[in-house]
Amino acid sequence: MDSPRSFLFVLGSSRTGGNTETLARAAAEHLEPEAAQQWLRLSELGLPPFRDRRHLGDGKTPFAEGPEKTLQDATLAATDIVIASPLYWYSVSGSVKNYLDYWSGWLRVPGLDFKARMCGRRLWGVTVQGDEEPDVSAPLAGTLRLSAEYLRMEWKGVLLGYGSRPGQVLRDEAALAAAKTFLDPARDTPGIRY
Repeated sequence: MDSPRSFLFVLGSSRTGGNTETLARAAAEHLEPEAAQQWLRLSELGLPPFRDRRHLGDGKTPFAEGPEKTLQDATLAATDIVIASPLYWYSVSGSVKNYLDYWSGWLRVPGLDFKARMCGRRLWGVTVQGDEEPDVSAPLAGTLRLSAEYLRMEWKGVLLGYGSRPGQVLRDEAALAAAKTFLDPARDTPGIRY
């Protein structure tokens, strides 16, 4: 899984070029050159709302098509998944929640073996919040951490920045310094991991 690494950056903001995306891109600048990077902006994919089929018919999820297949293929191709979600009402954005809901459907696709295939991959989070109290983002971190644990992924924590208006995260020197080593699986950066 480690050589070379393949990153999927899932952008969960409703706007482009926001603080969270800026911080995620700052972290990605420090990846090893051979690491593949794929960036998917959920707002541009046209992914429909997840439909829970557990209690319909045989409970199986049909094979993915269209935007869902794009996202599913990218998820399964990555060794490392980085969820870049602004803090919306103390948790992940609606588009990220929809993406994670699709994970529950993919568990029921015949022959996909989603849970077994996700085991051992790494999950990272990146968020920027306006409130300077770090505990405000704990629900977002908890959502991602528990999702990783359920699939037996390696949880790597959240890179946390501060800013409200576009570009303000660039004034957060601590977050930008932490971004330099955040995506190194061998390092722990104090103060940003949950």
